[in-house]
Amino acid sequence: MNRDETAAAVERVVALFEALQPADVLRLGDFYMDDARFKDPFNDVAGLPAVQRVFAHMFETLHAPRFDVTECILDAGQCFLVWDFSFRFRSFRPRQTFVVRGGSQLRFAADGRITLHRDWWDAAEEVYEKLPVLGALMRLLKRRAAS
Repeated sequence: MNRDETAAAVERVVALFEALQPADVLRLGDFYMDDARFKDPFNDVAGLPAVQRVFAHMFETLHAPRFDVTECILDAGQCFLVWDFSFRFRSFRPRQTFVVRGGSQLRFAADGRITLHRDWWDAAEEVYEKLPVLGALMRLLKRRAAS
């Protein structure tokens, strides 16, 4: 893929992520290759059905998940997206909105579909520190480790 083709693929993917709804899980094959790999702090899966399960699980466990892409670094055949992910847990503090800040490395096949989706974000800072008991322990460890 040249840079212009990559830019067009990125534009399609960003539009998908920023408007993602549960029904979109079924059409992820339009955006991901059959053998695509997805990795984040909680998952490391390969194959379209496994990628679909990750997104389906997100909608099952979170209320109103939303991505807001704030930056894009583009290269031929790949990009890095910087994003804010807001959501509410369905079973924990369901009225409180949480925000995770992170980024995604995306590699594209010649047809513009994703072959690799690697999410980078700090689970300790963005999730664990916000939980009642575990959060107190994580904050204590962070203070002790700081210079």
